[in-house]
Amino acid sequence: MSGNLFDLIRGRIPSSAATFIETGDGRRITYGEMLDQTGRLANILVLHGVEPGDRVAVQVEKTPQALMLYLATLRAGGVYLPLNTAYTLTELEYFIGDAQPALVVGDPAKREGLERLAGRYGVHSIDTLDAKGEGSLSDAMRRAPSDFADVPREENDLAAILYTSGTTGRSKGAMLSHRNLSSNALALVETWRFTGVDVLLHALPIYHTHGLFVATNTVMLVGGSMIFLPKFDADEVIRLLPRATAMMGVPTFYTRLLQHTKLSRDACAHMRLFISGSAPLLAETHREFLARTGHAILERYGMTETSMNTSNPYEGERIAGTVGFPLPGVELRIADSETGKVLPPGEIGVIEVRGPNVFSGYWRMPEKNQTEFRADGFFITGDIGKIDERGYVHIVGRSKDLIITGGFNVYPKEIETEIDALPGVIESAVIGVPHPDLGEGVTAVVVAAGNATLSEQGILAGLGERLAKFKLPKRVLFADDLPRNTMGKVQKNVLRETHAGLYAQAKALSGQVGTGSP
Repeated sequence: MSGNLFDLIRGRIPSSAATFIETGDGRRITYGEMLDQTGRLANILVLHGVEPGDRVAVQVEKTPQALMLYLATLRAGGVYLPLNTAYTLTELEYFIGDAQPALVVGDPAKREGLERLAGRYGVHSIDTLDAKGEGSLSDAMRRAPSDFADVPREENDLAAILYTSGTTGRSKGAMLSHRNLSSNALALVETWRFTGVDVLLHALPIYHTHGLFVATNTVMLVGGSMIFLPKFDADEVIRLLPRATAMMGVPTFYTRLLQHTKLSRDACAHMRLFISGSAPLLAETHREFLARTGHAILERYGMTETSMNTSNPYEGERIAGTVGFPLPGVELRIADSETGKVLPPGEIGVIEVRGPNVFSGYWRMPEKNQTEFRADGFFITGDIGKIDERGYVHIVGRSKDLIITGGFNVYPKEIETEIDALPGVIESAVIGVPHPDLGEGVTAVVVAAGNATLSEQGILAGLGERLAKFKLPKRVLFADDLPRNTMGKVQKNVLRETHAGLYAQAKALSGQVGTGSP
């Protein structure tokens, strides 16, 4: 049997008449129509010269046709390469030059620019698809035959390349195999109890592992269906909740739903599961959502290179601020980042994972791959965390976010948790900023509630008895909101750049504001 992920998907289709996708306006696409459309698209890919292992780079808005293109790429044996729709042509040049795709599919408005890039980097073909699912690709699809013999693939052959955000350097292409994707989806089916009767309310983008692989692969491997929205809209989500059974979202989805007057237990009565990921969920959001709806949001932990690693339990206590237990087949440990020594429960270190979900390495970066894996095959995630006495995994932060101040290591999450618990605080971000005396000064950026009267000294006073002196912020700054990427993660690199000169003038400041030297 072929290791092609699509073979697994095909084998779990309940019937050709079963609903695969329903759009917000009520249009319905069956599994039979999915097979028809993906067969037509796979034929087009082959006509464009896409051979097994060739990359198909896609930068298009979210539509059912865009999802069909992902599945058609699997059927043709290609390697799917989704790209953030916000990238400019200048940014696209790096990805096209690095991945060297055989085909690029983009918005019709960018065709001229894409053709220039195609000529520069030897791309065979350009096609287009717009926000309504129309373009040269959909025109060709209507004329193409639907019969297609799926290309056999080995389970370790590449199915996709996803580029990381590149906040600490140039973006890296994580190489994901058919087995990486299938094993993870099957683990999520088991852990989250998905069945063919599930209807997933899908409001995530599909250029990211969360919306593309975690959401759609999991649903397809049980023959379930999706309500497919082009983007998150709180009014639309509230309207559609009574027709869905599950939703996957980022924390921003849940904070916006909590602001909606119609969010209630009755509105969520048909739902069985709300899942959150891609960024930390505030404990306050978790508590408020439970009080309003009766549902405890299930938080999980994953990343581009591994898809999902852990999940809070479906049955059992979902603890706010934790990401639960390793998924079936996934091994997770905490190690000393310098020596690699495995640390006991309760100690903070770098999270390392091993399992069939873990990628094979970064595209064309052999030197990087040698430093990212331990000799025994564990991937060094770069996330800092701990495992508590009950076995729950806690994410403390990213290794790049670690603050070294006066020779002490400070983990931002610990401080953020204490600040977020103070009255009047909506959320906070703690960063390290260059400091003339300490190397880095612990700096907090706080978002206050609209009616709160917070001050720097008040925040510091609230923290004084809860944190060691060296952990206390040297400055507390206030902002209307925190910068975030499209998946809702706070962009601490942006905050560090914005406030890089904060202490430049001030050896004297280190003793005037905050707590002075540790």
